[in-house]
Amino acid sequence: MNKYNKNTLYIVGDSKTAINNPITVQYSAYFIALIIDPEDAVIIDVGVSTTLQETRDFVKSIFMGYQMERGQNPLIEEIKTRYHGSSQKALIVAWKDAYKKYEQIKK
Repeated sequence: MNKYNKNTLYIVGDSKTAINNPITVQYSAYFIALIIDPEDAVIIDVGVSTTLQETRDFVKSIFMGYQMERGQNPLIEEIKTRYHGSSQKALIVAWKDAYKKYEQIKK
């Protein structure tokens, strides 16, 4: 049983969080995993290293359906506007890292 098509891409972006952040205690790093359909360059699924399910669901709501060809900045602005958790900066850095990897794969 395959959840994803054979052509989908799996890209992980990572960053660091504050030493006293529960995410750092549990995972040692902050990361976001993106499943991207390369045919239309849309994010179809998201995983993120958070401690609360509500945070995972919320982050997923920001990323799901995002069209990668729009660039990284519109999503950064949405994160700044909507996500006010202590890991906001780490989420942005992880997104930038994942986007850079996506750009490298595209070439």
